[in-house]
Amino acid sequence: MSQKILASLFAQKSWANRELFDVLASVTSPEHAASLHTAIRTLNHIYVVDRIFRAHLAGEKHPYTATNTPETPELGELHFAVAETDLWFEDYVSRIDAPALAQSLAFQFTDGDAGRMTREEMLFHVLTHGSYHRGNVGQVLKGISVAPPRDLLTKFLHVSEPSRRQG
Repeated sequence: MSQKILASLFAQKSWANRELFDVLASVTSPEHAASLHTAIRTLNHIYVVDRIFRAHLAGEKHPYTATNTPETPELGELHFAVAETDLWFEDYVSRIDAPALAQSLAFQFTDGDAGRMTREEMLFHVLTHGSYHRGNVGQVLKGISVAPPRDLLTKFLHVSEPSRRQG
């Protein structure tokens, strides 16, 4: 996968996260509190996994012993943390080159098992993992009759580059 497509995909991830957090912030009815909690727990899981793989990529230790935290953050607090992490990934992929993408790194999963992946595989995992779980949150929103944002690369490309709509 090229650095250019990775940069585009991580920009799309940031955009999709912003769109989803904005919709969730509009869910204020007390009757939807349990669904909102489920959505926040799912988004927190994405965030924690992103942070774990960020640490692996940076060669740093992380504080996580599981792929979610015992406490559930407030939506606004989580949105800020996710945005900061999204910016880190966007910056990271803007500077990476092909030899670095191919570099294989050893790490430990939160359950203690050993793992080894290339940087490219780790980045692709972060992208697909987040996309999968944003889809889960979309289903939670549909369950309370709230339309989820369309988390599509095609939409992102046409929103971010309107000239693509020209014939």
